[in-house]
Amino acid sequence: MAKMSESRIYRLRWWTLITIALSILVIVLDATVMNVALPTIQREMNATGSQLLWMVNAYMMVFGALMLTTGALGDRFGRAKILQIGVAIFGLASLGAYFSGTPTHLIIWRIFMGAGAAMILPVTLAIITNIFPKEERGKAIGVWAGLNSIGIALGPIIGGALVENFKWNSIFLINIPVAVVALILGWFLIPDSRDENPRKLDIPGNILALAGLSSLIYGLINGASRGWSSGQVLATLIGAVVLIGLFILWERKASNPLLELGFFKNARFSAGIGIIVILGLGLNGFQYVLTYYMQFVKSYTALGTGLRYLPLAVGLLIGAISSDSLVKRLGTRWVMAAGFIGTAAMLFLMSIFKVDSPFWQLALNLFFEALFLGFILAPVTNTIMGALPKAKVGIGSAMNTVFRMVAGAIGVAVLGALLNSIYSSNFNKAAAGIGLPQALLQKAADSVGAAIGIAGSGKIPGDMAATLAQTARHSFMDGWQIMAYISAGIFVVGTAMVLRFMPKRGEAVPEEDNN
Repeated sequence: MAKMSESRIYRLRWWTLITIALSILVIVLDATVMNVALPTIQREMNATGSQLLWMVNAYMMVFGALMLTTGALGDRFGRAKILQIGVAIFGLASLGAYFSGTPTHLIIWRIFMGAGAAMILPVTLAIITNIFPKEERGKAIGVWAGLNSIGIALGPIIGGALVENFKWNSIFLINIPVAVVALILGWFLIPDSRDENPRKLDIPGNILALAGLSSLIYGLINGASRGWSSGQVLATLIGAVVLIGLFILWERKASNPLLELGFFKNARFSAGIGIIVILGLGLNGFQYVLTYYMQFVKSYTALGTGLRYLPLAVGLLIGAISSDSLVKRLGTRWVMAAGFIGTAAMLFLMSIFKVDSPFWQLALNLFFEALFLGFILAPVTNTIMGALPKAKVGIGSAMNTVFRMVAGAIGVAVLGALLNSIYSSNFNKAAAGIGLPQALLQKAADSVGAAIGIAGSGKIPGDMAATLAQTARHSFMDGWQIMAYISAGIFVVGTAMVLRFMPKRGEAVPEEDNN
């Protein structure tokens, strides 16, 4: 990293922010591109519903479990160094994912991509907190969140175009040039910073956390496909509870804990983390199935699906950038409460969508949902980061992100498993009289994608294929409706949490503790 004076760091702070946003762009691109490509991956790799969940959750699981360690590594060895290493690992793992030939191989490379992402995200917020004065920090985080929305818009469009015109695995190649540019610019524009009194690494804590989270998510994902009474599922869920309990006990006694439990004594930090958990639980699962709705229920192409994500990106950009000025006028509590109420309303409205609902309804819903989310994401991030002393912002940023990622992984696993269960149950009841051979009926009951694939394969008569497709779509929408109700309810709970626990204006920690 190039050495930079304090005056040069301050003068180039906004260029540094743009460079940091570019580093995060590889993560955002991957997430949105992956969602658009999942239906194609299912068709071409013959992946099961559980494997598709693992392609998403293996990444999120490792991302969340390793982030506390990588945040501590950034505080110890230098945040810019860890950022550069993370970008390099993410780029190389993307190359490995490109050459994957089976669902298992792709899941393995997604694990490595999660490890690279875990090195990128926590240190970026730590760097922003260090280079921007506190009076500009809210605006900087709002711009950071807004710039990331560009990836939300570009990812599905680029991914859709690649899936339609090339092989599905070309989606991973777009990460390579972005990573290379981020590495070059980061070398010259991102100043290195670290904690002058870093703690030792908590290896046992990280092993317990990774094992506990792996067991939890494995049990949740396989609960729908194997049955919740399955011995294997019950064993992994019980094992997860035991391992996570041991992790908490270890962290309470460890001299250099992986999880800084002392941060939770700060009411502002605790309130922010609670809200982050609500966001992950209520949003990620529903966002996961949105692509399936567009491609399998509405029959949009991959590129058409990508273009239809634009209202989401525009809404998030406007909401994130405008949130800082709203917070200054109205206060953190009321802006975030409005965001939760608005998001809950949008999710409730999505519950009334039908198979033949027009796109303009979805477009309006996505725009306003993202707008309201912008009122939450930037303020809660600023609230959490502003509650921490600067020397500890690396691990604090990691804790912020790890709770969001783990909650998101649980949300995807639980709501995704719930959708699969409702779909399979309703499909088996409705499809009993179609006359489909038992082997095909069992395969079609696995997911809406499998059913639509069978209907379009030409292996069954036309009338039977049309009936099969409609039955699958309606069964999917039955699960969609329940998911929307649950997600909306979670955001209602989030509203109550904001009004009860969030400080009105997110007062900063004492100056002597924050510098």
